[in-house]
Amino acid sequence: MYHNILVPISFDTERDISGPLKLAELLATPEAQITLLHVVEHIPAYAISYMPTDYLVETRVAIERELQALADPLPNAKAVVIEGHKGRSILDWAEENKPDLIIVASHRPGMQDLLLGSTATQIVRNARCAIHVVR
Repeated sequence: MYHNILVPISFDTERDISGPLKLAELLATPEAQITLLHVVEHIPAYAISYMPTDYLVETRVAIERELQALADPLPNAKAVVIEGHKGRSILDWAEENKPDLIIVASHRPGMQDLLLGSTATQIVRNARCAIHVVR
C-alpha cells in the first residue's frame, strides 16, 4: 500500500487512463494522496504567433477542468497541471514531491520509441521510487 501516488495523465486518444486510475485507488492507503499530473508541452514561438491570443489560457483551463473531473471520484486526489517536457517535467515534479509510487500508462512501443524513447521509458529508467506501468 502506498501513501503518495503520482499518476501522469496524457489525453492522447491511444492512452487508456482508466487502468492507472483504478490501480491508484486499489494501491492507495485510506489516507493516501493521489496526484493526477498533466504536462502541457511548450509551443514554439514561431507557431504561437499563428494561434488566437487566448488559446493557451483557454486550453489550460479546459485541461484543468477535465483533470479535476478525473480526480473528483478518487479519495484524496488532486489535479496538477504544469508546463514543460513530458518526461523531464514528470521526473522533476516527482523529485520535488517525493511520491512513493508512480503509475504510468504506456502504449505498445513502435519504431519511433526505439529511436527516441517514450515518456514511460524515461520515467522507468530515471525515477527514484516504485513504478507501475499499465498497458
